[in-house]
Amino acid sequence: MRLLVTGGAGFIGSNFVHFVLRHTDYDVTVLDKLTYAGNLDSLRGLPGARFRFVRGDIADAALVEELVGSVDAVVHYAAESHNDNSLHDPRPFLETNIIGTYTLIEAARRHGTRFHHISTDEVYGDLALEDAERFTEQTPYNPSSPYSSTKAGSDLLVRAWVRSFGLQATISNCSNNYGPYQHVEKFIPRQITNVIDGVRPKLYGEGRNVRDWIHADDHSSAVLAILERGRIGQTYLIGADGEKDNRSVVELILKEMGQAPDAYEKVVDRPGHDLRYAIDSTKLRTELGWRPRYGDFEAGLAATVQWYRDHEAWWRPQKSATEARYQEQGQ
Repeated sequence: MRLLVTGGAGFIGSNFVHFVLRHTDYDVTVLDKLTYAGNLDSLRGLPGARFRFVRGDIADAALVEELVGSVDAVVHYAAESHNDNSLHDPRPFLETNIIGTYTLIEAARRHGTRFHHISTDEVYGDLALEDAERFTEQTPYNPSSPYSSTKAGSDLLVRAWVRSFGLQATISNCSNNYGPYQHVEKFIPRQITNVIDGVRPKLYGEGRNVRDWIHADDHSSAVLAILERGRIGQTYLIGADGEKDNRSVVELILKEMGQAPDAYEKVVDRPGHDLRYAIDSTKLRTELGWRPRYGDFEAGLAATVQWYRDHEAWWRPQKSATEARYQEQGQ
């Protein structure tokens, strides 16, 4: 199979590319604009005979037409995805997440190309902290930020193209990812790299917000299963039963790195901060037989801490500018 992976130089996309090239004999072309979140160093060492990189914009219709016409399937990771950035400047989220997705599905429709769309659990809004409820494929959309609303919009475009034009597509909504190659603006790598630098980690508010964490390798294996065996027109939720509140995550990072569990600082919470996400991945597990490798969040977190310790050359160039932006926001 010949795959086009959009956003394949970003965090989750690059992990998927590595996973596919390790576990299949597929050929992979990556299309990435290389904004600040894309990093060619995340793709170093991949087998040249089966891997190709193209720098470009998913909203470039001519380029997308050429690439989609030359592959068997598209796996669409490319997105503007940072909530804080969407609150500061929503426009790039509209251009990439809405117009970019439209451009891709139009090309896939014309060529009859299999299409898998990567989305987020944030399209469902949030859940009450005290509830046991979890998101399912039937949960109504209720996005609360420019980021999650544009991802919700892109999901609905894909659904409409399946129904109206017969697009051969599936969708997956995943919980919060962690693992190698994640930009240091994100919660877990920011705290890890702060501790490495001798800086106290930063905790939004009281740290009560809950996220359902999944290792990027587990996300990748689930996407591959959906691409190969998923039913066209279906949505699958991807989760590894990794619910943790933010304070617990920071304390686990500090423990893993030999620090006191309360050696963190509280910073101002961000506007509209969702309370809790939780994924019910029963459909994925029962239909496709998928299971996460990292069922133990602490084991996955320990492996992630070690990766950032071992790969300072990868994350160091991003760190100063990222912390300067957070300082401007009081965070």
